[in-house]
Amino acid sequence: MVIASVGAGLGLMITSLTSHWLLGEVNLWFVAPMGASAVLLFGLPNSPLAQPWSIVGGNLVAGVVGVTIALLVPHAALACGIAACLTIALMFQLRCLHPPSGAVALTAILGGNGVQQLGYHFILTPVLLNSVCLALLALVFNNLAGRRYPHPLAATEIKAPPVVIDVPITREDLHQALESGEVLDIDEDDLQQLLQRAEEIAILRQRGQMPVSS
Repeated sequence: MVIASVGAGLGLMITSLTSHWLLGEVNLWFVAPMGASAVLLFGLPNSPLAQPWSIVGGNLVAGVVGVTIALLVPHAALACGIAACLTIALMFQLRCLHPPSGAVALTAILGGNGVQQLGYHFILTPVLLNSVCLALLALVFNNLAGRRYPHPLAATEIKAPPVVIDVPITREDLHQALESGEVLDIDEDDLQQLLQRAEEIAILRQRGQMPVSS
Protein backbone atom coordinates (compact mmCIF):
# COMPACT_ATOMS: atom_id res chain seq x y z
CA MET A 1 0.00 0.00 0.00
CA VAL A 2 2.80 2.43 0.92
CA ILE A 3 4.78 1.54 -2.21
CA ALA A 4 1.73 2.11 -4.41
CA SER A 5 0.93 5.43 -2.76
CA VAL A 6 4.48 6.75 -3.00
CA GLY A 7 4.82 5.55 -6.59
CA ALA A 8 1.57 7.17 -7.71
CA GLY A 9 2.47 10.43 -6.00
CA LEU A 10 5.94 10.57 -7.51
CA GLY A 11 4.67 9.48 -10.91
CA LEU A 12 2.02 12.18 -11.10
CA MET A 13 4.34 14.86 -9.73
CA ILE A 14 7.17 14.13 -12.17
CA THR A 15 4.76 13.71 -15.10
CA SER A 16 3.08 17.04 -14.38
CA LEU A 17 6.39 18.86 -13.86
CA THR A 18 7.85 17.41 -17.06
CA SER A 19 4.76 18.25 -19.09
CA HIS A 20 4.61 21.77 -17.67
CA TRP A 21 8.28 22.31 -18.46
CA LEU A 22 7.86 21.12 -22.06
CA LEU A 23 4.52 22.78 -22.84
CA GLY A 24 4.63 25.95 -20.75
CA GLU A 25 2.10 27.74 -18.60
CA VAL A 26 -0.06 29.04 -21.44
CA ASN A 27 -0.78 25.57 -22.85
CA LEU A 28 -2.88 22.72 -21.48
CA TRP A 29 -0.15 20.57 -19.95
CA PHE A 30 -1.94 17.97 -17.80
CA VAL A 31 -5.25 16.07 -17.89
CA ALA A 32 -7.09 14.83 -14.81
CA PRO A 33 -7.60 11.19 -15.98
CA MET A 34 -3.88 10.62 -15.32
CA GLY A 35 -4.77 10.45 -11.63
CA ALA A 36 -6.92 7.39 -12.25
CA SER A 37 -4.24 5.90 -14.50
CA ALA A 38 -1.70 6.25 -11.68
CA VAL A 39 -3.92 4.20 -9.37
CA LEU A 40 -3.76 1.30 -11.83
CA LEU A 41 -0.11 1.57 -12.87
CA PHE A 42 1.24 1.82 -9.33
CA GLY A 43 -1.53 0.16 -7.31
CA LEU A 44 -2.28 -2.81 -9.58
CA PRO A 45 0.76 -3.14 -11.86
CA ASN A 46 -0.03 -6.80 -12.57
CA SER A 47 -3.44 -5.97 -14.04
CA PRO A 48 -3.91 -6.15 -17.84
CA LEU A 49 -5.59 -2.75 -17.50
CA ALA A 50 -2.34 -1.21 -16.19
CA GLN A 51 0.16 -2.29 -18.83
CA PRO A 52 2.04 0.30 -20.93
CA TRP A 53 0.11 -0.51 -24.11
CA SER A 54 -3.14 -0.20 -22.17
CA ILE A 55 -2.53 3.36 -21.00
CA VAL A 56 -0.81 4.63 -24.15
CA GLY A 57 -3.04 2.84 -26.65
CA GLY A 58 -6.22 3.37 -24.66
CA ASN A 59 -5.63 7.08 -24.19
CA LEU A 60 -4.69 7.56 -27.84
CA VAL A 61 -7.88 5.83 -28.96
CA ALA A 62 -9.91 7.86 -26.49
CA GLY A 63 -8.32 11.11 -27.63
CA VAL A 64 -8.98 10.44 -31.31
CA VAL A 65 -12.56 9.36 -30.68
CA GLY A 66 -13.30 12.18 -28.24
CA VAL A 67 -11.98 14.96 -30.46
CA THR A 68 -13.68 13.55 -33.56
CA ILE A 69 -17.06 13.16 -31.88
CA ALA A 70 -16.77 16.63 -30.33
CA LEU A 71 -16.35 18.07 -33.84
CA LEU A 72 -19.19 16.06 -35.38
CA VAL A 73 -21.84 15.97 -32.64
CA PRO A 74 -22.88 19.35 -31.19
CA HIS A 75 -25.07 17.94 -28.37
CA ALA A 76 -22.76 17.28 -25.40
CA ALA A 77 -24.77 14.50 -23.76
CA LEU A 78 -25.18 12.61 -27.04
CA ALA A 79 -21.53 13.15 -27.89
CA CYS A 80 -20.41 11.73 -24.52
CA GLY A 81 -22.47 8.59 -24.98
CA ILE A 82 -21.25 7.97 -28.51
CA ALA A 83 -17.63 8.66 -27.57
CA ALA A 84 -17.71 6.30 -24.59
CA CYS A 85 -19.33 3.56 -26.67
CA LEU A 86 -16.81 3.80 -29.50
CA THR A 87 -13.83 4.15 -27.18
CA ILE A 88 -14.68 1.01 -25.23
CA ALA A 89 -15.35 -0.99 -28.39
CA LEU A 90 -12.06 0.05 -29.98
CA MET A 91 -10.05 -0.59 -26.82
CA PHE A 92 -11.43 -4.13 -26.66
CA GLN A 93 -10.61 -4.64 -30.33
CA LEU A 94 -7.05 -3.32 -29.93
CA ARG A 95 -6.50 -5.05 -26.58
CA CYS A 96 -5.69 -1.81 -24.80
CA LEU A 97 -8.57 -1.59 -22.33
CA HIS A 98 -7.82 1.15 -19.79
CA PRO A 99 -10.78 2.49 -17.75
CA PRO A 100 -9.38 6.04 -17.27
CA SER A 101 -9.36 6.38 -21.06
CA GLY A 102 -13.12 6.77 -20.90
CA ALA A 103 -12.54 9.98 -18.97
CA VAL A 104 -10.02 11.12 -21.60
CA ALA A 105 -12.70 10.81 -24.28
CA LEU A 106 -15.13 12.84 -22.19
CA THR A 107 -12.46 15.45 -21.44
CA ALA A 108 -12.10 16.03 -25.17
CA ILE A 109 -15.82 16.84 -25.28
CA LEU A 110 -16.40 18.61 -21.96
CA GLY A 111 -12.97 20.20 -21.43
CA GLY A 112 -14.06 23.65 -22.52
CA ASN A 113 -12.61 26.15 -24.96
CA GLY A 114 -9.01 25.31 -24.11
CA VAL A 115 -9.42 21.70 -25.22
CA GLN A 116 -11.63 22.54 -28.20
CA GLN A 117 -9.11 25.05 -29.53
CA LEU A 118 -6.40 22.41 -29.49
CA GLY A 119 -8.40 20.11 -31.75
CA TYR A 120 -6.43 17.01 -32.69
CA HIS A 121 -3.29 18.47 -31.07
CA PHE A 122 -4.98 17.52 -27.77
CA ILE A 123 -4.16 13.89 -28.58
CA LEU A 124 -0.41 14.49 -28.73
CA THR A 125 -0.09 17.17 -26.08
CA PRO A 126 -1.00 16.69 -23.38
CA VAL A 127 -2.62 13.21 -23.67
CA LEU A 128 0.18 11.23 -25.34
CA LEU A 129 2.91 13.13 -23.50
CA ASN A 130 1.27 12.54 -20.10
CA SER A 131 0.60 8.87 -20.89
CA VAL A 132 4.13 8.05 -22.06
CA CYS A 133 5.74 9.86 -19.12
CA LEU A 134 3.56 8.08 -16.58
CA ALA A 135 4.10 4.67 -18.20
CA LEU A 136 7.89 5.13 -18.23
CA LEU A 137 7.90 6.22 -14.59
CA ALA A 138 5.77 3.21 -13.65
CA LEU A 139 8.22 0.95 -15.48
CA VAL A 140 11.21 2.36 -13.59
CA PHE A 141 9.57 2.64 -10.17
CA ASN A 142 7.87 -0.76 -10.11
CA ASN A 143 11.03 -2.60 -11.11
CA LEU A 144 13.14 -0.69 -8.58
CA ALA A 145 10.57 -1.67 -5.96
CA GLY A 146 10.93 -5.35 -6.92
CA ARG A 147 7.60 -5.55 -8.72
CA ARG A 148 7.49 -7.20 -12.11
CA TYR A 149 6.36 -4.65 -14.71
CA PRO A 150 5.24 -4.80 -17.40
CA HIS A 151 3.65 -8.22 -17.32
CA PRO A 152 4.10 -10.16 -20.58
CA LEU A 153 1.06 -11.23 -22.55
CA ALA A 154 -0.17 -14.73 -21.78
CA ALA A 155 0.63 -15.90 -25.30
CA THR A 156 4.30 -14.84 -25.09
CA GLU A 157 5.06 -15.52 -21.44
CA ILE A 158 7.45 -18.39 -20.74
CA LYS A 159 5.43 -20.99 -18.93
CA ALA A 160 6.81 -22.58 -15.79
CA PRO A 161 6.68 -26.38 -15.57
CA PRO A 162 3.44 -27.69 -14.06
CA VAL A 163 3.45 -28.14 -10.30
CA VAL A 164 1.58 -31.03 -8.72
CA ILE A 165 0.05 -30.08 -5.35
CA ASP A 166 -0.72 -33.05 -3.12
CA VAL A 167 -1.59 -30.96 -0.04
CA PRO A 168 -5.19 -29.70 0.27
CA ILE A 169 -5.46 -25.91 0.01
CA THR A 170 -7.68 -24.25 2.60
CA ARG A 171 -9.40 -20.87 2.54
CA GLU A 172 -6.90 -19.64 5.14
CA ASP A 173 -4.07 -20.60 2.77
CA LEU A 174 -5.67 -18.47 0.05
CA HIS A 175 -6.06 -15.58 2.47
CA GLN A 176 -2.40 -15.76 3.51
CA ALA A 177 -1.24 -15.97 -0.11
CA LEU A 178 -3.24 -12.90 -1.11
CA GLU A 179 -2.02 -10.93 1.91
CA SER A 180 1.66 -11.76 1.56
CA GLY A 181 2.31 -10.94 -2.08
CA GLU A 182 1.67 -8.30 -4.72
CA VAL A 183 -1.77 -6.73 -4.80
CA LEU A 184 -4.08 -8.80 -7.01
CA ASP A 185 -7.44 -7.72 -8.39
CA ILE A 186 -9.18 -10.87 -7.12
CA ASP A 187 -10.79 -11.89 -3.85
CA GLU A 188 -10.75 -15.19 -1.98
CA ASP A 189 -14.13 -16.35 -3.31
CA ASP A 190 -13.12 -15.79 -6.93
CA LEU A 191 -9.77 -17.49 -6.36
CA GLN A 192 -11.43 -20.47 -4.70
CA GLN A 193 -13.86 -20.83 -7.61
CA LEU A 194 -10.95 -20.63 -10.04
CA LEU A 195 -9.06 -23.39 -8.23
CA GLN A 196 -12.16 -25.58 -8.12
CA ARG A 197 -12.71 -25.08 -11.83
CA ALA A 198 -9.05 -25.88 -12.53
CA GLU A 199 -9.37 -29.08 -10.50
CA GLU A 200 -12.46 -30.10 -12.48
CA ILE A 201 -10.65 -29.48 -15.77
CA ALA A 202 -7.63 -31.48 -14.58
CA ILE A 203 -9.88 -34.43 -13.70
CA LEU A 204 -11.50 -34.30 -17.15
CA ARG A 205 -8.07 -34.13 -18.78
CA GLN A 206 -6.89 -37.20 -16.89
CA ARG A 207 -10.00 -39.04 -18.07
CA GLY A 208 -9.29 -38.06 -21.66
CA GLN A 209 -12.33 -35.81 -21.86
CA MET A 210 -12.20 -32.36 -23.42
CA PRO A 211 -13.40 -29.57 -21.07
CA VAL A 212 -16.27 -27.49 -22.44
CA SER A 213 -15.54 -23.76 -22.52
CA SER A 214 -18.32 -21.57 -21.19
